[in-house]
Amino acid sequence: MYRSVITGTGSYIPTEIIKNSDFIEQQFYLEDKTPIEIEPHIIVDKFKKITGIAERRYVSAGLNTSDIAAQAATKAIEDSAIDPETLDLIIVAHNFGDVRKNSIQSDTVPALASRVKQKLGIKNPGCIAFDVLFGCPGWVLGLMQTDAFFKAGMAKKALVIGAETLSRVIDIHDRDSMIFSDGAGAAIIEYKEGEAGIMVGSALSHCTEEVSYLSMDQSYSPESDEGVKYMKMKGRKVYEYALKYVPEAMKACLDKSGVSITELKKIFIHQANEKMDEAIVQALYKLYDIPQAPKDIMPMSIHWLGNSSVATIPTLYDLILKGQDHNHTLEKGDVVLFASVGAGMNINAVCYRM
Repeated sequence: MYRSVITGTGSYIPTEIIKNSDFIEQQFYLEDKTPIEIEPHIIVDKFKKITGIAERRYVSAGLNTSDIAAQAATKAIEDSAIDPETLDLIIVAHNFGDVRKNSIQSDTVPALASRVKQKLGIKNPGCIAFDVLFGCPGWVLGLMQTDAFFKAGMAKKALVIGAETLSRVIDIHDRDSMIFSDGAGAAIIEYKEGEAGIMVGSALSHCTEEVSYLSMDQSYSPESDEGVKYMKMKGRKVYEYALKYVPEAMKACLDKSGVSITELKKIFIHQANEKMDEAIVQALYKLYDIPQAPKDIMPMSIHWLGNSSVATIPTLYDLILKGQDHNHTLEKGDVVLFASVGAGMNINAVCYRM
């Protein structure tokens, strides 16, 4: 049996640390452009209790999404010890392309994957580079696409990256902007014989009223330029949607794999909001009539890295594999579940054996 196996990982964690206290002086507004008449420190304290976020990372002014994607990719290539010229695929999951500091314009021509290939110095024209735009679940979808390419006999080695610089597209006058951050995570995938690797994957897209839960719209500031759009999120709607559909999607993936939930070692869920992620995992276990999820089932990085969209899962996975999270370890044969939800609205999950 051949499976798609992660043979190397890497991540880039930005150097600029933004603490919650850095938002104390920020004036926040409501959607109707009226100021929020609550003491800033109360807003920030309530934010931490709900999201779990104490700080986040922003990229320095001279870096773009494709730059940090290439840095994470370089580490993954070194970790796997492959010759990058032997890669058949480079997939970069993102949502906004390269957005330069102090600019809101999204630059996606050429594709970020093409830019990453150039930055890595890969000359092989048989290495196909393309982007994925699937909201926060983009990196997980990249795994699924790679698996499909492998099974179709069209590739044997791939580089899958999730990278984002959300600090460049947020409205600083919207309190939800405190959630978002920057980062990049990457993995080398190879088609190998054995039990380890991707077992199954599944995905869903709800695109009726849900399509507007995350979108681009003008700033909440009454002095803003109406022609400039920023990322906006209907937080309550996203929470309700995720809690309703994500546990069911995770269960469907796990059931299709044939693995019992009691055999599951870790759940790598998109680091969106601590309370939401905890509720999703608890709901998953209740679907199996298990009243309480194991305390150590869900690693978290959101407390210090924030929500970096497509980068959250590959970054967290890399940190644990590299021994940088002393509360969680993985061993050969362990089964993990990757799961994410995001703009679209889209959901996906992949069951993977170490």
